[in-house]
Amino acid sequence: MYLATLIHQGRDRLAGRLAPQDPWRLAPPYISLAEVIAGGTLPWSWGQLPTGADLVPTLPYRPGALYGVGLNYRDALQERGRERPAEPCLFPKLSSSVIGSGEAVVIDPELTQRVDWETELAVIIGTEARQVAEADALRYVFGYTVANDISARDLQERDGQWLRGKGLDTFCPFGPVLVTADEIPDPQRLRIRTRVNGETVQDGSTADMVFGVPALIAYLSRFFTLRPGDVVLTGTPAGSGDYMRPPRALRPGDLLESEVEGIGRLTNPVRSTVPDGAGECVAVP
Repeated sequence: MYLATLIHQGRDRLAGRLAPQDPWRLAPPYISLAEVIAGGTLPWSWGQLPTGADLVPTLPYRPGALYGVGLNYRDALQERGRERPAEPCLFPKLSSSVIGSGEAVVIDPELTQRVDWETELAVIIGTEARQVAEADALRYVFGYTVANDISARDLQERDGQWLRGKGLDTFCPFGPVLVTADEIPDPQRLRIRTRVNGETVQDGSTADMVFGVPALIAYLSRFFTLRPGDVVLTGTPAGSGDYMRPPRALRPGDLLESEVEGIGRLTNPVRSTVPDGAGECVAVP
């Protein structure tokens, strides 16, 4: 099933549909997507929307914990001149960085000048997981959505670790559609694309992951208890701007589109904290 949180008549409402081409139907107003994920049960009653109803997608829900995985695509390792990691490279992504489709990625030029894109498959945990075997790991998945792990490369380099570089406010576009796990029997066969101002800058496949979704869940569950609604960001393919020649960065006025096959597309404008384009962010070689 395809699930989203839509603004209808000024209120956030859980909506669902059986196929991408079907019209959205609304769940009862007292049920949220976060509650559905936590309970593991879909609503049994869905109301039909009137024709032409004004529906605006918003943030599906705000995850409590987001686990980032770096250096997890073979083509990205080659692009960056890095060796295959022996274990997944983990980092935290802050819940306060999460925004929905249509919201702006906001760049503060006093903090960073090298803001990069990383479209990723996001895995939504549906059942509490601890010490999970890789062979059983997909049973703990509620569904999947799209995310972009926006990254301040200069802060990453300066700090030597990734908390600031990955965790700034608005640096995790997320959604807008969550697809239940039964719709995606093999998460390692999905195309991932990023467009900046209509230009395709990333075009890869989850088949190129170093550690697939089951391996990541099993590995994470060795160290942490994964709870319903937690998110695993599974890494990004080649094509990030900082590794282009010459390097590129997101700038105020850009339009960022993040897409995963079979799930959907995020669309986020980019703006600056400085009005009228002053302090515009540029790529630094």
